[in-house]
This record gives sequence, C-alpha cells and structure tokens, in this order.
Amino acid sequence: MGSVSQDVVAGSYAVGARYLGDRGCEFVVWAPYAESLRLQLQGDDSDTVPMVRGRDGYHRLLLPGVTPGTRYWYLLNGDKSRPDPASRLQPEGVHGPSEVVDSSFPWTDDAWVNPPLAEYIFYELHAGVFSAEGTLDAAARRLTYLKSLGVTAIELMPVAQFPGRRNWGYDGVFPFAVQNSYGGPRALKQLVNAAHREGLAVVLDVVYNHLGPEGNYLRDFGPYFTTRYATPWGEALNFDGPDCDEVRRFFIENALYWAGEFHMDALRLDAIHAIVDSSARPFVQELSSAVHEEASRLGRRVYVIAESDLNDVRVIQRESAGGLGCDALWSDNFHHALHVLLTGERQGYYQDFGGLDRLAAAFTEGFVYSGQHSPFRRRRYGNSARGMPGERFVVCAQNHDQVGNRAQGERLSVLVDFESLKLAAGAMLWSPYLPLLFMGEEYGETAPFLYFTSHGDRGVIDAVRRGRTEEFAGFCREGNVPDPQDEGTFLCSRLTPEELQKPHQGLLRDFYRELIHRRKDTPALADLSMDRCQAIPLNEQALFVRRWSGASEVAMVLNFSGRTVDLKIPIPSGQWTKLLHSADACWDGAGSAPALLSVLSGEFPMTLSPRSIVLYGRI
Repeated sequence: MGSVSQDVVAGSYAVGARYLGDRGCEFVVWAPYAESLRLQLQGDDSDTVPMVRGRDGYHRLLLPGVTPGTRYWYLLNGDKSRPDPASRLQPEGVHGPSEVVDSSFPWTDDAWVNPPLAEYIFYELHAGVFSAEGTLDAAARRLTYLKSLGVTAIELMPVAQFPGRRNWGYDGVFPFAVQNSYGGPRALKQLVNAAHREGLAVVLDVVYNHLGPEGNYLRDFGPYFTTRYATPWGEALNFDGPDCDEVRRFFIENALYWAGEFHMDALRLDAIHAIVDSSARPFVQELSSAVHEEASRLGRRVYVIAESDLNDVRVIQRESAGGLGCDALWSDNFHHALHVLLTGERQGYYQDFGGLDRLAAAFTEGFVYSGQHSPFRRRRYGNSARGMPGERFVVCAQNHDQVGNRAQGERLSVLVDFESLKLAAGAMLWSPYLPLLFMGEEYGETAPFLYFTSHGDRGVIDAVRRGRTEEFAGFCREGNVPDPQDEGTFLCSRLTPEELQKPHQGLLRDFYRELIHRRKDTPALADLSMDRCQAIPLNEQALFVRRWSGASEVAMVLNFSGRTVDLKIPIPSGQWTKLLHSADACWDGAGSAPALLSVLSGEFPMTLSPRSIVLYGRI
C-alpha cells in the first residue's frame, strides 16, 4: 500500500476517518498486529463492517452514508474495541468512541503572511487556565489584548486529547484529536483564524517523545513503542527499531496535519532530547524536512522549533551540514543564568550558574555551556553556537517548565520584588534572541502554575502523586506538594487578570509594552545578531551590554545588586541619550540615570539604582 507514503508527501492525510461528502467516509488505520479489523458504528445494531487489510498492515474501508458526528470503534481480532489511533475528536474522552469530523472550515486568512522568525515575540499560554472558561473560544476573546501588548505569536501548550478535563497536555494519547473540553478541532481553527486576523502567528506545542499512560491504546494496533529505551514519562516511541517506518510516518503525518489543516505557523517539539534514535536519518531531521516541504507546497512559512536541554547546535544546523534542520531552539541557559542572579537559588541545575560572566555568555554565545565541565551533570556539556543568528534561540525569564516544575509552582512575581521584575523583563526582551513571555508574566500574575491532572485510573493517580512527592522530597520545607489530582490545584492555577487593578500590575504591563515597542522600533535591538552584541561584567553586581546595527547603537546597564552602585561604564565616545530607565519616576522607581551622556574618553562614571536597567541610544 505504497499510496499511504505518497499521500503524506502530497499533503493528503492518510490515517484516520476522512469525510468525503456524498461518497461517505474513508477509514484508514495502521494495525499490523490485527489479523482482522472491523468497524463498529455506535448506535448501529447491525453487524460490524470488515475492513480490507493490505500487506503492509494498513486496513481500509470506504463506507457510504457516514456523516460528521458519527461515532465509531475499531474491533481488533474480534475481541478488542478500541478508539481510532488517529481520531480527530474524542467527544466522550480517551476511553470513548471516536467521532467523524468534517475537516472543511471557512478560512478567511488568505492574506495572512507568517512573519520572519526574527520578528517573533512569543506568548505561551495554557488554554485550560488562561481564562475562567478554560476553552479555546475564551482564549480567542483575549487576542486583541495580546496584540495590544505587542507580542507577535501565541504559543499553545499541547491540545492533543488527554484523560479527563484538566492536564498540562503532555499526557496526550490521541495526537490528532483536539481536546474535547477545550472545544475540539473547530474551536482551534477558529482561534487560529482569529489570531491571523489580529496579525498574530500561532505556534502549537506537540509531543513526539512519549504518550500518556491512560487511554494509550496504540500498543494494541502495532509496534509503536520500544522496550530498548525509556523516557522519564513512559515508554519510548519506536523511531529506529524493526517496523519503525510507519511509526515515524504516523507522527510526521501528524505534524503535517497541524501545519496544513489547522494553518499553524510553527510547531514546538517537546523535549527532543528524550527521543532516542540511532538511525542514519534521525526522526526529527525527517520531520523538519517534511514540514518545510509541505510549507513550500502550500506557499507558506512553517517553522519547526525544538526543545532540547543538550546545548547541541546540530539541532538548528541545516540538514546538508549534518544538522536536524530545525529553525530555532529553546535555550534554557539564558533563563538559568538570569534566574540565579535574580533569586540567588543554587539547587539542582542552578548550581551551574551564578555570576555575571554566565549571563554575559548567555547574551553573546547562545549557550552558557558550550563544551565546559558542568558540576551538575558531572561532565562536559554542550557545543559552540558561534556563527548562528540570534533568531535561532528562544529565551525567557519564565515558562511553563521553569514555573510549573517548582514544587509550589511559584512565579517570579512572588520570588522577587517589583524592581527585579522590570529588570528581568528588560534583560529578556532586549536580548539578541527570540523572547518568550509566559501567560500573566506581563502584569506580575501571582497565581501559581501548578502541575494538575484529572486521571481516571487509580493506579496512574497513585503513581503521579507518589512521583511528585518523591521528586521534591528534598525541597519542600513549606508544606506538602499540592495534589495534582485535586481540582483545587487546577483552579488556583487559573490566571487572575483582575490583578491589573492592583498597584503595580497595570504599570508592569505598560512597562512590558514599552520594552517591546523599543525592541521593534530600535534597529540595534531588532537586529538579532550575536556578532553585534557585546556583554561585559563591570563588577559582581552590574552587566554592560552594547548592541549595534548600521548607524543604530544602544548601550544598556543592568544592576543586579540590591543597592545603588557607582560604576565606570566602558561606553564608546560620543553623545548618548537615555531611552528608558526602569527606575524612573514614571515606572514608580526610586532614582534616575542621566538623561544625556557626553562621553569623551570611552568610559563614563554612573550611579545606578538597585535592581534596575537603563538603556541609552547613540545620537
């Protein structure tokens, strides 16, 4: 059945139930473990309908009279009723029947052009806690607000169907099905369409390193998993063992499905360091190439952004140079270096950071660790990213991992003071990289972002509770780890935008807007070149950063000390005017830097307020 492979190349998604209008519905499933496979329509008292098995393990059936809304099961070998592995909708949850969906949608985004990656300013959000309703429709109603903030792309945490109604999304078990409690596939398309109307790109977080434990029926159909490897979250997927070709095809087809049918502008690949693949052409490389080819066929740009904790520049190198061909990479080193300076925390992987030299390297090298010995890892770590443009790296001061993987889910807003929040925002948004904001960060949201689940399997519930308790056994001095299964854990993680009415909340949001405005309108800040960025520690408290592009040049000083410091900044000779100072009175600060610098000798004395950032532009 070679046509399945050809269908993927041509952009016609082969697996699943495909509604064909008057012709009925075509059902295709890869089930090499099933000698026989029959289709059972829910509510149909007639016999099940046999499917035709091809030599390569694909089963097909074209059934007239089937319409959208029809619910169905697959009956394997006469004794196992299972939902469709490529189900487009699970209206009754992970254990219920699949539903036939009409893929057509009245798109109005023909004029939309996905911007260059260098213009991306990400806003990461979780659909379940971004609003009180916890739906994609409710998230769409806040797009105008996000546009006014200045971000250019929203990044959705995973929406693939998971057990229950609340979950981070990384326990998804139906990669093609949009979570029913979020509104299903049509709601996601409506959100993307509305975002494009507002001029916002949409990025979807997808998980190809594991599937969740509950409702995971793929093992009944074929060799989707391998026992040769393991991940921290469950069985590893079979990307390089016997019969892996169609497993790879299943997940690559999924990526093309989001890019094509849902008009996604970028995919964020979760934790690719957990994908073990010894094949000559790695799965991630093949996926990146397929997505780029599909985007070219569609006449669009679609980016592939990877998360990896390996500091391996090969992830973003071209395939022709032996790389995986991804367009960008999450760089956690920047967050870690910044977080330690702001909070003083040194446990776990934070022990590898601390000191302004680490943040200076983060500003200019892409990675802090590019082959040096890591005390935390007890080995050499990373390789050099020199020569790579800054738009290949996504950086943040907060994200779902760095907040949610704390025992109590504390945001930066409850760990540091108001001045430090402004300093963190300036460091991140004025870096030569792609900045990512975590929902609510821009106004100092204080609600935690905790780890929450709603599993129905008692064994899984107990295992998750036990795992969280053991993970934080050495860190929890302020009470027990919140129970992930308790609905209250989920409810207290919801955003509380009414906080914008509290002192400093609206002011911090306006400060973010100004930082973003400066980034977009100042060529030296908009030019994402590490080669045109200089970062120099001045002492143990302050960092000097200079960036330039053509005739545009800026210099910033970041004071991480809790006291006023006297500095001699190594600024080039000339006239410099102050563009922004976080300690100015308009930002409720306690001090002010000089409005104009007349530098004669290439060095200038300056007194800088505690925990502040000042930006100068060369006249």
